[in-house]
Amino acid sequence: MLKLSELEIIESKLLLQEIPQGKYLINTVNAHSFNVAQKDQVFSEALRNGDFLIPDGASIIKACKWIQAMSKPKERISGWDLFSFEMQRLEERSEQIDVRHKVMFMGSSEKVLSMIKEKAFLDYPYLDVITYSPPYKSEFSQEDNEAIIKAINDANPDLLWIGMTAPKQEKWAYSHWEELDIHCHVGTIGAVFDFYAGTAQRAPIWWQDNSLEWLYRLIKEPKRMWRRYVIGNPLFIWNVIKEKFSRS
Repeated sequence: MLKLSELEIIESKLLLQEIPQGKYLINTVNAHSFNVAQKDQVFSEALRNGDFLIPDGASIIKACKWIQAMSKPKERISGWDLFSFEMQRLEERSEQIDVRHKVMFMGSSEKVLSMIKEKAFLDYPYLDVITYSPPYKSEFSQEDNEAIIKAINDANPDLLWIGMTAPKQEKWAYSHWEELDIHCHVGTIGAVFDFYAGTAQRAPIWWQDNSLEWLYRLIKEPKRMWRRYVIGNPLFIWNVIKEKFSRS
């Protein structure tokens, strides 16, 4: 079982600057992923053994404080925050040294990836965008995995985003980490692909600032999100209570 108290979590957005250059896997953890990891051993290992973990949810921050966890994040760092920070930093680096760096988006549909490429061309003119859309299926075959790995290695990106929803994206990156012959940060950011492309809308700032982005998503997509939040939120509280008192 994944224990929140034992996770090493980045505690503020400012500390994103301290992640060194090189091949590092950056995952996010929120109430939903924490719940799923209680019953998914590979996912639990992926979150526990990745290089860096960011707190994508106010519930994680409050729970870490309440149970006196090893890490006590001070603010939420969403997948979007990570994306914006890494993209802007690489853009500035490219402009400063007048060398175009490559960003690869692996995941999602050809339509979404095409929209990402168009938007990034305007937002990040010093970056070259490479995309790869894997087959849409619950599990990849060996041939699928080999093709994805080859595409990534051939691209040799300076930044790699993986967007296949949790826990698939984290498990894939973790399981194939040693086969990726790359030198860059790798972020598993799921819904950010759709947010950036404009095919899905993030909650307005007020909802985000008041820790209600989950409610906004539930209102927008009740059929898809009700189980995650209506059942998942109480389950997260129960899991945290169990961990709190198992340590007493």
